[in-house]
Amino acid sequence: MPDRVTTKRPIPDRPFPQQLSVSDSYDYCRNVARLAARNFYYGFRLLPAQKRDALCALYAFMRGADDISDEPGEAGAKQRGLASLRAEMDRALSGDVTGSPVWPAFRDTVERFQIPKRYLHDLISGAEMDLTVNVYETFDRLREYCYRVAGTVGLCCVHVFGFSDPRAPELAERLGIAFQLTNILRDVSKDYEMGRVYLPQDDLDRFDCNSAEEFRRSAASNNFVELAEFEAARAWQYYGDGWPLLDLVEEDSRAALWALARIYAGILEKIESRGYNVLASPPARLSSTEKVWILARARLGWRDPNYVVRMRERDRRRAGGALGRRRAG
Repeated sequence: MPDRVTTKRPIPDRPFPQQLSVSDSYDYCRNVARLAARNFYYGFRLLPAQKRDALCALYAFMRGADDISDEPGEAGAKQRGLASLRAEMDRALSGDVTGSPVWPAFRDTVERFQIPKRYLHDLISGAEMDLTVNVYETFDRLREYCYRVAGTVGLCCVHVFGFSDPRAPELAERLGIAFQLTNILRDVSKDYEMGRVYLPQDDLDRFDCNSAEEFRRSAASNNFVELAEFEAARAWQYYGDGWPLLDLVEEDSRAALWALARIYAGILEKIESRGYNVLASPPARLSSTEKVWILARARLGWRDPNYVVRMRERDRRRAGGALGRRRAG
């Protein structure tokens, strides 16, 4: 889901006192994205204005759902908040755009780019899972969550980017899941502090990382490092599966998508460079300088088409011994 940065909630708790014009609503959404979309906004800046504004509107909506599930408070109140958001969204998509400064731009975006409404409902269902699920027994169960909170984001975005190849939606979903798997590895400690463990339980069992002590360390144990390496290999697989999408979206969207994908993959690469110590503080991130360099390369067309292939090959070489034995065991 959208990166978590503390900001004023995009979709207010109380009805907005006036209905904004579509133009003013887009202004509001642009401001939300500029302030809060730490990684996404870098990619937005490379898009034509209409597509950039559309992603800002989608981001503001998604950010609102994320904030409801992540803010402090009682789970029942959050569930009611998400139910209310779902009802408001349905009303907005039916034409009643009162209640939030986000809705006029959001409705315009969904209609203009013909985004299927089921993706938006699935995304809210993903936020609801954060209130009811604390442990994911298997990767299949985690994958369902990743689809809802991130695969849906990829599917919405690819409609804005534009495509004609029927393979594009599936690749967008897989790339979105790759981003979420990266987020999960980056935020292991932060999520644990919130009472959430996204690493699959069967993987925790396989690598003997079940105890609370493992998560409370300031440095990952050898077992936890092997677990993180295993999860990183899985994430690289999803990046590899989704990477061909970069050549399937419309030409004016390719630089933005490459920059966004390269930033997220760069976080995973940084996790590797830190020896998979995902419990270390601060979490792995790219600096502003690194992001600007990626942005410049994307703008100038210096986009390495074999980046993920090289990263996966390197990961396979690293992952050989211990992980192979773990899989076999």
